[in-house]
Amino acid sequence: MKTYPIVELLGDGISAELSSSVHRTAKALPFRLEFESIDLSEENRRRSGPALFDEVERRMRQHRVGIKYPTATVGESPNRILRERCRFTVIHRPVCTIPGIPTNFTKPIDLDVVRIGTGGTYEDAGRRIGADTAVSLRVMERRPARDAARFAFKLALLRKSGVVSTSKYTIQRAADGLFEEVVGAVAEDYPGVPYRRELFDALLAQLAMRPERYQVIVCPNEYGDFLSDMACGLIGSVGLGDSASYSFDDTGTVELALFDPSGGTAPEIAGKDLCNPTAALFALASLLRHLKEVEASQALRSAVLETIASGRRTTDIGGTLGTREFSEAVAESFQQRLAAV
Repeated sequence: MKTYPIVELLGDGISAELSSSVHRTAKALPFRLEFESIDLSEENRRRSGPALFDEVERRMRQHRVGIKYPTATVGESPNRILRERCRFTVIHRPVCTIPGIPTNFTKPIDLDVVRIGTGGTYEDAGRRIGADTAVSLRVMERRPARDAARFAFKLALLRKSGVVSTSKYTIQRAADGLFEEVVGAVAEDYPGVPYRRELFDALLAQLAMRPERYQVIVCPNEYGDFLSDMACGLIGSVGLGDSASYSFDDTGTVELALFDPSGGTAPEIAGKDLCNPTAALFALASLLRHLKEVEASQALRSAVLETIASGRRTTDIGGTLGTREFSEAVAESFQQRLAAV
């Protein structure tokens, strides 16, 4: 049987339940995912120190692909450490309307947010100048911007769609101006892909009014953070989205990839069979696509969507199922779809 070694980074709160859901679903695959688990919980990070991240980095560079569950930020952000260690320059957040989930927004969304994973205002916590003033640096680098732009245009080719770059380039003329300059240069290599740029504040308004105009959006770090959370809110929950982080070699080829659900640790419901594993299963589907197991990826995503649309949902999205029951329902639908392929 074909086997793929996968680094699995366990975390805090609902992490164990999400991992169980992923493992249950993976059993239906016609190939094997060999999970190499590492405990990245706050307790083990405190106990092990930097050596733990040395081991994570070693495993990631050995196997090149991983899945991660939510981790608590206590004193340090594990996500930030991983980005720096693995040089993740691009974060991809797909967001789409899920039939069967009630929302406050009536129009359908099918969007890919491609975000520079480094720089922006997130690199500098800032400093106080006297009692009444504070400043921080905002960093924009050509290489991460190029990585994000290339990823966005390649994704648009697959989707047969266009690309929109967004920032505040009329105000942040140096930093955002560099970003738009890089994206514009990459766009010249993809003449068949429609491309335009929009100011970020105008894009937020237009996305709410005319979401059909947007398929792939590429943007700097903090803008992508805001945008992807807002888009997930429009489809019903921030916890419904998955995320992927990528590093690239000099030719633009993906070197390392890490997939994760975008929600938090939810300690208040941990161990109570109440968490929604949808985003973790979507992350698994994205991982399968990265492994070029496209049919399995599509079958899993369809199984999740069909299960929710049929009314078999967890309580947070209007259903009655617990985590385990929902996972079993998805796994059954997944097996049926794989058998029909």
